Amino acid sequence: MAKKRGFSPFSLSFLDIMACGFGAVTLLFLILKHDPTTITTADPNIAAEVKLLQEDIREGREELVILRNTLADVEQNNDEAQGLSDRIVERIQQLERELSAQTDPEEKVATLRKQVEELEEEISTLEDQSRANDTRRFVGQGDRQYLTGIKLGGRNVLILLDASASMLAEDIVNTVITRNRSDAEKKRADKWQRALKTVEWLVSQMPPSTQVQVVTFNTDTNKVVELDHSDYASVADPEELDQLFDNLNDVVPGEGTSLINAFGAINQLQPRPDNLFLITDGLPTQGHQPPRRATITGRDRERLFSRALEALPNNLPVNVVLFPFEGDPTAAAAFWRLALATQGSFLSPSRDWP
Repeated sequence: MAKKRGFSPFSLSFLDIMACGFGAVTLLFLILKHDPTTITTADPNIAAEVKLLQEDIREGREELVILRNTLADVEQNNDEAQGLSDRIVERIQQLERELSAQTDPEEKVATLRKQVEELEEEISTLEDQSRANDTRRFVGQGDRQYLTGIKLGGRNVLILLDASASMLAEDIVNTVITRNRSDAEKKRADKWQRALKTVEWLVSQMPPSTQVQVVTFNTDTNKVVELDHSDYASVADPEELDQLFDNLNDVVPGEGTSLINAFGAINQLQPRPDNLFLITDGLPTQGHQPPRRATITGRDRERLFSRALEALPNNLPVNVVLFPFEGDPTAAAAFWRLALATQGSFLSPSRDWP
């Protein structure tokens, strides 16, 4: 009888199973990606988007802070306005109680008149304080001051006043009609009177240390005031100012407009002005000499304006006061560019000023 074979854990079958399992593990190891040196890098597009989002978040937080501060300011202003409103309402109620306590209508009227007089006195006091530095008093309709943005100072100030025929009216027809009237009627023309009041307003707002001269121009130029000791009148000297305005009231507008002659007159003043006011109503109609033709086109006037600018001294601010006149649509743009280039100012006042 054959002897039974004993059991051994290292039999051939067991080794076969172990070999198959090891082979399977090795196969899986080879199939799967197993590279320890590989470094995963982020997508650059995704990184850029993340950076943009972070930037948006940062800006959003900054805007949120600004909005919170603005909200706090608005709430504070609202509280102040509410307090002021409460005081006004309380004052009105007090006045109503005082009036209701008075049964006599005449007493009520007397009380109201007294309050009006007190308010007028307060307003007059405030006006006197605001005009304490004015060298010449000038009050127009409503005491309206449209030129607060203009530089009114300067050591030597020149006012160039257009005294051509177009300063008689705002349209061509009325200009021709007024031009054929007497000198007295020309001097009373509404547009010319507005120009004279503009000069007076400008002078009245200048500091006492200012020296001023007014030069009228049409086809020629004329100094309004002639003094032996100076080309300028002192704003602090009432006699010199009275002489200036008396002579100015004698000027009669007429003829054409030569802006190049007006600018040429600047260099004839000693010393040269450091601030210039130009009061006119449109582009020039001639150069040094009268035109050969009876009519002139808009393009010709623009060329004359460009040539006139060549005679303007450098580093001189030009403050333009432009009055209206029909048929000259490019004048406003041209004079606005002049004021901007010279660091001056430009304005076209309303018809009820000054």
